[in-house]
Formats: sequence, structure tokens, C-alpha cells
Amino acid sequence: MDWLRIVFRSLPIVLVLLCGLTLSLLLRLIERPLFGIARPWTPEITKAVCRTVLRIMGLRVRVEGRPSERRGAVVANHSSWLDIFVLNSRKTVYFVSKSEVAGWPGIGLLARATGTVFINRNRREAAQQTKVFQNRLMQGHRLMFFPEGTSTDGLRVLPFKTTLFEAFFDAKLLHEVSLQALSVVYHAPEGRDRRFYGWWGDMDFAPSMLRLLAQRRQGFVDLIYHPAVAVDDFANRKSLARHLEQQVREGHARALSKA
Repeated sequence: MDWLRIVFRSLPIVLVLLCGLTLSLLLRLIERPLFGIARPWTPEITKAVCRTVLRIMGLRVRVEGRPSERRGAVVANHSSWLDIFVLNSRKTVYFVSKSEVAGWPGIGLLARATGTVFINRNRREAAQQTKVFQNRLMQGHRLMFFPEGTSTDGLRVLPFKTTLFEAFFDAKLLHEVSLQALSVVYHAPEGRDRRFYGWWGDMDFAPSMLRLLAQRRQGFVDLIYHPAVAVDDFANRKSLARHLEQQVREGHARALSKA
């Protein structure tokens, strides 16, 4: 492992993250009293930080299609911890994450500072989750979540879990929002295992991060935005989830076949 390259990349990345976090927290002191949960300024800091981190790493992002401008949410397959940087670098989104993440050292602070929506995946709290989604969506926040429920090796797409889709069928949201599917496809550096960027199972974060930072020449990632669909075009959460899953699968398979 090339420790010198790891140091040369990790130090500026840490500096960028700390500067971005500090600036966001300071700006939020002004932004919050004026706009409440709306965030007209700080998301641009998040976007700039993530683009800078990817540039330092040398990971290129290719985009096909266009992010929807309609009110609603984005769903994508989940392959790597890098997804957070890649997706935040293109378009302002607010991730929906399990509540435990809020307490994770470092990562929890970054997630809270960037407006992540924390939820408990518990049906008994479905009504509360729907209310949280309503508040965020009506403020113009574009939510982002991974319906697979876990990350993969990057070479497959797992069946979508449908629980979170139920919130969008609430009477206050049903005719107001749309969902957009996004295929995220990583291409390994030349000569590396095709699963190079995957982070799954019981893999630890630190070894994965060090391996990526040590890589001299990185691969790239494809982001394929599919046409957004209106929630009220579907009978229920299962048919909506099935349609979005199929879009993600087709884009994922097409991008992999071109590699």
C-alpha cells in the first residue's frame, strides 16, 4: 500500500471537510433563523466540498440524463460509502438515513450538518416519518434514499424494499410529488477487480477508504438519471417501487455492459 499517496490525499481531504463543516455551521447560524428548515445557502457548500474531495481522489463522474426539477425524491442503488460524495456533488439532495448514523463519530456530525433526515425503520413510526417527509418536501427539499436497504459489491441491484414509499401516498403528498430513479455504476481502475469500489457485508470502512486513497489512477462512476414519475400514476407503493427498481436495473446493466 502506498502510504505516501494516502497521506498526500487524506490531509487535503480532511482539511476540505473541516473547512466546509465549519463554514456550514457558521452560515447555518444565520440561515436557520431566517429560513427555518429551508437551506438556500449551505447546500452549495456541501456540493463544493464533495466535488473537491472527488477531484483530490481523482475519481471522475459521468452524467447521463438530467436531475428532475420537480418536487419529490430520488432513489438509487447503493454500492459504496463514496455514494454520499458522488451524489452530493451533482445536485442538492437530503439523504434519508437510519437513526443510528446520527450518533456515529465524525460521520454523524457531517450528516446532521448537511440536513440528513434520520428515521427509524419501524412501521409503528410510519405516521411520524410521513410528517417529516411532508415538512421537508413542502420546503422544496429533494430527498434521497437507497431502497435496497444495504450496500452491495456494485455489480448487482438488490430488490427494493417498499416501506419508505408508503409515505408518498399520503393525501398531502400523493398529487404533489414525483420520484426519480438513478443508476449509480462504478467502473474499477484498469487491472483491478470489478468490485473495487464496492463496500458490502461486514467490510470495514477504514480498509476500504485506505485502499481507494492508495490507488494511483482511479476509475470512474456513471450516474444515469431516469425520467421522473408522478406518484399518483401508481396504484400503491409496491407498483411504484417495482417500476423504479426496473429503471435502476436497466440503467445499471447497460452501463456495466459498456465497460
